[in-house]
Amino acid sequence: MIVKWDFAWNILPVLLKAAITTLEATALGYAMALSLGLVLAIVRRSRVRAISWTAGGIIEFVRSTPFLIQLYFLYFILPNYGLTLPAFVTGILGLGIHYSAYTSEVYRAGIEGIPQGQWEAARSLNFTKLQIYRRIIIPQAIPPIVPALGNYLVGMIKDTPILSAIAVVEIMQRAKIIGSETFRYLEPITMVGIFFLLVSLVFSAFIRKVERGVSMDRRIEKAMEIKG
Repeated sequence: MIVKWDFAWNILPVLLKAAITTLEATALGYAMALSLGLVLAIVRRSRVRAISWTAGGIIEFVRSTPFLIQLYFLYFILPNYGLTLPAFVTGILGLGIHYSAYTSEVYRAGIEGIPQGQWEAARSLNFTKLQIYRRIIIPQAIPPIVPALGNYLVGMIKDTPILSAIAVVEIMQRAKIIGSETFRYLEPITMVGIFFLLVSLVFSAFIRKVERGVSMDRRIEKAMEIKG
């Protein structure tokens, strides 16, 4: 098949409009994954075994089941129990829950990398557990795990086409609709592929920039400590 450039330019605005839905779902789902993942990581470290085991069980269950099945459960099963959500909201919830299981493990690795002396020093100052996490542990745990968290952002945006399974009209779903209406799939599918490639490259470059900025801040702090 020969590419029809006039057709490609005509459908570009429609695809870009659908791309907004893709980016919105990614941004909101990622924000949820970061927040919920941190909560799960902290709860899993609880000294109460029932709590830590419950958190661990949730994380392993989510990590061990396909994202598509989780979406179907949220969209098709929960309404049977009185909870019906719009497709877009369900998609965000699905992305957030699915990726929170992965980000929680990244957070846990960062938290466990903090020297035990930091915890003991905070306790000796009579800090509460919330103060220890907020003022001492989390600020030190986040910088080393920025690359891993960033990788999940790129992975999340590439998983957004799965939302089409519950009728979320993101960019891939819109491309399929255009293809079914015009019987031309080459242009819309190719343009969607280029979109994901460009967005992934932009996100990756942004993550590397953040990583360099964080590393520079840490080097400056260490230099100041040595100088002091």
